[in-house]
Amino acid sequence: MNDASRSLHVGVAQFASDCGNPDVNLDRHLHWIAEGQKANVELLVCPELSLVGHHGSEQIIADAMRRDDPRLVELAAATGEMGCVVGFIEEGPAAQYYNATALLRDGRVRYVHRKINLAHYGLLDEGKYFSPGRTVDTADLDEDWRMALLICADVWNPALTNLAFAHGATVLVCPVNSGVEAVGVEFDNPAGWTLTMQFYSTMYGAPGIMANRVGSDKGLTFWGGSRIVDAFGRELVVAGDGEELITAVIDFDRVRRSRQLLPTLRDSDLALVHAETTRLLNKLRSSPEGR
Repeated sequence: MNDASRSLHVGVAQFASDCGNPDVNLDRHLHWIAEGQKANVELLVCPELSLVGHHGSEQIIADAMRRDDPRLVELAAATGEMGCVVGFIEEGPAAQYYNATALLRDGRVRYVHRKINLAHYGLLDEGKYFSPGRTVDTADLDEDWRMALLICADVWNPALTNLAFAHGATVLVCPVNSGVEAVGVEFDNPAGWTLTMQFYSTMYGAPGIMANRVGSDKGLTFWGGSRIVDAFGRELVVAGDGEELITAVIDFDRVRRSRQLLPTLRDSDLALVHAETTRLLNKLRSSPEGR
């Protein structure tokens, strides 16, 4: 963090991953980590499942990694003081497999988020292969910056994003694998992500970082378009459709000002939400028709 201005230099490494070839993908990560360090990036975000590629059922067991996997350890050592967010398949307890993303820094795996809202619609069938995550939390980057790390479809469930900000997040980080054809021809994925990232940043007064991949895999064309949005919902930088590193400086003073003007977080009433959610659940359980 730049102590004088309380800012953070962030970046997105937008690139393609080879499905089922984590060793090749490891080398690509080392390349982009080096590029981020050359650019003096303090937090670098890679796309969803960046170490293993867009996955179906094949090779999930072979490609899955525990948190102490030597490849994650090698990447963590390479990051140095720069934080780096990477995607992988995590093998958890009881032989359960998760679409996961890790924050690496100072030679360690500092935090892991398991994708909760597994996409199981259109051309997407994650629910057949992965177990869902069960918790929403945040990771401290420094005194000002607390990261909400949500994976792709997680942010299409507004309740999960609201929980992350209720936990005190001041920046939203969203690695994705978004293909043009994923949902259907009537649904504009690129426009949807533009709207989603601007909405959350504006609503919660927090910068947003979206990291998409490029290339094609399993009938999907990944359109890139990674972006960094400020605390007022303004796009600071947007990537094209090829491999590239984009960077921007996010300013905590903008977070302070935005949240003073639009105090969504201050005025959120968790006790009311909890009470009404409990009441609704009880109502649904007691009614055979769900009403």
